[in-house]
Amino acid sequence: MIQNERGIRHEHVLQAVCQMMTAARTAPKGKGIDIIEIAMVTDGDIRRLSDKLIEMSGETGLKFFLRDADNILQAEAILIIGTRQQVQGLNCAHCGFKTCVEKPAAVPCTINSVDLGIAIGSACATAADWRLDTRVMFSAGLAAQKMGWLEGCGSVMAIPVSASSKNPFFDRKPKTDK
Repeated sequence: MIQNERGIRHEHVLQAVCQMMTAARTAPKGKGIDIIEIAMVTDGDIRRLSDKLIEMSGETGLKFFLRDADNILQAEAILIIGTRQQVQGLNCAHCGFKTCVEKPAAVPCTINSVDLGIAIGSACATAADWRLDTRVMFSAGLAAQKMGWLEGCGSVMAIPVSASSKNPFFDRKPKTDK
């Protein structure tokens, strides 16, 4: 049997994204408390995410949401990673407040944000090991968050993934039209 790479590429990307999900899950967490949520977006749901970015551009006037809406359509899958907000009780003052009790509920615990960043780094490192194209996008993550795709998460980031001859997520042209 002969299998052309073009015929099995999509399955390869999906397997790699599953490995990225595992890498994000097993990344170190502050105090060993796991409050990270992870999901893979594929097929028609990528289009739904793109449509949400277009809607958000209309609401905010931010044209780079339009650019990112077009850009994610070139992904074969999108990994979304978010964190639920949970005060870690360290009284570390990284959030700008002296104690966790003084911190307003609307201010995220810095440890939660650090955990999210470490999970994203682990996922992207895994993608690099598989020689895949990625880019971390807060815009698409925010759209996924607004759509409620990671229940209970107050901060969500997206990582579109592609296997192509040139990374489609870099050298992007800004949108000038609405």
